[in-house]
Amino acid sequence: MTESRVTALALTPLKGARLLEVEEIELTERGASGDRRFFVIDELGRMLNGKVLGALQGVVAQLSGERFSLTFPDGRVVSGELPQSGEPLTAKFFSRELTGESIDGPWANALSDFLGRDLRLVRTGSAVDRGTKGAVSLVSQASLGRLTEEAGVESVDARRFRMLIEIDGIPAHAEDDWVGAEVTVGETTLRFNGHIGRCLVTSRDPETGEVTLPTLDLLRSYRGETDTTEPLPFGIYGSVLRGGAVRVGDSVRLR
Repeated sequence: MTESRVTALALTPLKGARLLEVEEIELTERGASGDRRFFVIDELGRMLNGKVLGALQGVVAQLSGERFSLTFPDGRVVSGELPQSGEPLTAKFFSRELTGESIDGPWANALSDFLGRDLRLVRTGSAVDRGTKGAVSLVSQASLGRLTEEAGVESVDARRFRMLIEIDGIPAHAEDDWVGAEVTVGETTLRFNGHIGRCLVTSRDPETGEVTLPTLDLLRSYRGETDTTEPLPFGIYGSVLRGGAVRVGDSVRLR
């Protein structure tokens, strides 16, 4: 039996915005409550994230009850109560479609002005990349440490990888072997379904969105031949079999 501990939890109510570290999350089948509740689309109805809108990572989004706030790098805050309903729509979300509702209010205009694109704000149940099969994501501190060594830098900010759960207590990339297994994390039981193949987003600074680290080249140099479900893997994704609370410091047990 393998045991480790949760060392960090991070989420954001707006997909692509800066991650917020929290002490506790509540997991359901769709993922962490309040996580990725919103995303933005362009004039063609296509979801846009940090891969295209790098500067979006400079925006801090916060959701408190029905009050949604955006804080921009210059200190400007746009905040207000969310409408109870919006215009139903179906957006292009990677290779699939995702239903939601377009939300009127000051937020989309502020994001459009800041990012220089005509954007609409969409509210949905959860906008995690892989749906319920990828409702949670996990990486180990040791994996981050190994990448840091490969990069030859003092540290690599874990937020580059936009993971929900960070743990310690296992060797670098040992989480790779958890795919197909069930893991108890705090009050929850998770099943990990695959390895997370990485894209350009990870090369961006998690606060400014500027490209500052060649993460894909680094992963290719020592992980390119790894036998995993997706290329250039870093971390794993999974589904929630039993929901509940997960807190920093909770035990993590491979079943």
